[in-house]
Amino acid sequence: MKLTHTKAVFLMVAVTLMWSIAGVITRQLEHARSFEVTFWRSFFTVLSLLVILPFFQGRAVFARIRHGRWPLWLSGLCWSVMFTAFMVALTLTSVANVLVTMALGPFLTALLARIFIGHRIPLRTWGAIALAGAGIAWMYGAQMNSGQLAGTLVALCVPLASGVNWTVTQRAHAQGQDIDLVPAVLVGAAISSLVTLPLAMPLQASAHDIGLLALLGLVQLAIPCALAVVCARVLKAPEIALLALLEIIFGIVLAWVGADEVPSQTVLAGGALVLGALVVNELVGWKQRA
Repeated sequence: MKLTHTKAVFLMVAVTLMWSIAGVITRQLEHARSFEVTFWRSFFTVLSLLVILPFFQGRAVFARIRHGRWPLWLSGLCWSVMFTAFMVALTLTSVANVLVTMALGPFLTALLARIFIGHRIPLRTWGAIALAGAGIAWMYGAQMNSGQLAGTLVALCVPLASGVNWTVTQRAHAQGQDIDLVPAVLVGAAISSLVTLPLAMPLQASAHDIGLLALLGLVQLAIPCALAVVCARVLKAPEIALLALLEIIFGIVLAWVGADEVPSQTVLAGGALVLGALVVNELVGWKQRA
């Protein structure tokens, strides 16, 4: 699939919109809860990717997975943590809390890359990390007695796993072992579904719930992840990072409109600090590189 820059931008916006439906869809479930929600979404993601991957990359993709080296499997493990923690967090706290916490991903990635690969962190990024940390601390402090802290801590596993995943990918690339991220998503979804199945017993999801979770597996995860990889061949990393922020905005608005989940002032204020820090950091870096 060959894209112009403009088409890639619009496609990436569509990708973030598909990513953002998880919160509002989860709020429509009748009986499925916690690990069962994760199991069904991951299971349907596996089924979807088993069809999508051969379409995009041919049947040889399965041979590449079988013969994949440790970076592919470690990346898949990171994806499984992200899939599991994200859905469990949505059942424990608000959509806004989860999405704002996930916005820490680029900063945690920068710190992990500094520690394990030796990447230098510009002064502007250190400032952005401090500002984003203040925003998250503000959110966490307000949740100490609200019963939502556990969900936010679970959500923190998502950007941590994302940071490890990106660091592993970069290290493997430096060693001449490029990781194909879409097959790694399939591996992650398979691990997530296998691990959460025993924890999901007894299964209580209604046919209505299974239909919605199948929709998430296909439309919210499998299709946009494959399309995001296509967009990444055209768009620069700062562009991807900035456009990905639309998931947070779309997700909060959809949960607000579709599930009457009004974000608290603390979340909005803390989220504004995190998003503002990320936007300024990426724009300044983009301008310097230009």
